Amino acid sequence: MSEKIGESGILLIDKPYRWTSFDVVNKIRYVIKSVTGIRYKIGHAGTLDPLATGLLIICYGKETKSISRFMDFDKEYIATFVFGSSTPCFDLEKPIDKHFPFEHITEEMVKNILLKYIGEQDQVPPIFSAKQIDGRRAYKFARSGEDVEIKPVRINIYKLELLKFDLPEVQIRIICSRGTYIRALARDLGNELESGAHLSALRRIRIGEYNVDQAMLPENFERLMLE
Repeated sequence: MSEKIGESGILLIDKPYRWTSFDVVNKIRYVIKSVTGIRYKIGHAGTLDPLATGLLIICYGKETKSISRFMDFDKEYIATFVFGSSTPCFDLEKPIDKHFPFEHITEEMVKNILLKYIGEQDQVPPIFSAKQIDGRRAYKFARSGEDVEIKPVRINIYKLELLKFDLPEVQIRIICSRGTYIRALARDLGNELESGAHLSALRRIRIGEYNVDQAMLPENFERLMLE
């Protein structure tokens, strides 16, 4: 099987819910080493939060030197936002801590505000994120209760399409550049609509030319290797 996967290459993995991106890397490394006896250098091209699912590009062998080129590809997501409530991290990693009115929000209002967020813009990453601040991860400041300023990051959102409007939930298709935090977009849309919002579900369906339909779950990769 080591001959089939070659000395280097990429694997398209459909990251399961609650797995971290590093969980996937560790699983792939363990499976390959168990079957081939070879400990490959392995990395992923673009983190997904634990509560997100979908496409994760895994590079192994010499291909790990090319990880940055995959990270620069545009990314496509299907996201579900819930208006009327928020969490400290803008997704469900933390419990809901604030409630807001949302009955005033209309489908037309959402469509109009989405137009405003298409294009190049500065986005403030969530405090509960892996952004580096003075050599420390932002989430470490957040967990310790320290106040810290997070500088905006330049991003580009190429497309925002409202797929479903069923208050308090909306489902949106998003095509964006690297560095875009979808849960930060939930925060911003909630604020713009004089409410609050958080991300309740996220699935990455494409990275550049690679689609999640081409990907396999980690257990399917393990089964394929064992065969």
